[in-house]
Amino acid sequence: MFGEIDDEVKGEEGRSSYNVDYLIKDFKSIVEAYMAEARWLDRNKIPTVEEYLNVSTVTNCSAFITNCSAFMSMSHFICMGDIFATEDIFKWAKSQPQIIQATNVIGRLMNDIVSREFAHKKEHIALSVECCMKEKGVTRPEAIDELRKMIKSAWKNINEECLKPTQVPIPFLMVVLNYARFLDVIYKDADAYTHSEGTMKEFISLLFVDPVPI
Repeated sequence: MFGEIDDEVKGEEGRSSYNVDYLIKDFKSIVEAYMAEARWLDRNKIPTVEEYLNVSTVTNCSAFITNCSAFMSMSHFICMGDIFATEDIFKWAKSQPQIIQATNVIGRLMNDIVSREFAHKKEHIALSVECCMKEKGVTRPEAIDELRKMIKSAWKNINEECLKPTQVPIPFLMVVLNYARFLDVIYKDADAYTHSEGTMKEFISLLFVDPVPI
């Protein structure tokens, strides 16, 4: 798959394919993180919240999706043009700046909170709720309150990153911000990503099938 993308970028766009190298590195990181989760499951290990987030914020693919968004911009998918398609963008994203870390945390924790009952119906690693319960010796509702505080703090970090001078163009920060907003929508009250026949279906219909005329 990556080879085909590489050939297409070189052949049709006539540009450097360094971006594909970054996507491959991200994909390898995801595989390694999944292996770490598999070892936890095999050993019935409940990690600390910090240990859990270090791995599970990789398996939720947020960083990979962010880099894919930058890659798509090279092909003008989001109409940002050549000025946006620099290797510095990928280096910046790979360094895991605060805005990307915060987005990863928001997606992971919100997903865990609304998905915990579904996850327990099958063999699954301990989610952040269980990790927090064990680490702090608290009840499930108290653990969820702690995680919601972490989510709130992550949003503050995103706001801070969007308000101060940055190493990358504002349009790229908006890609990350909008992804965080998307995560907030699909995991607000339920796991609308897994159970897409409800709220998600309605949102997609309003956006693409029956859009508001402009």
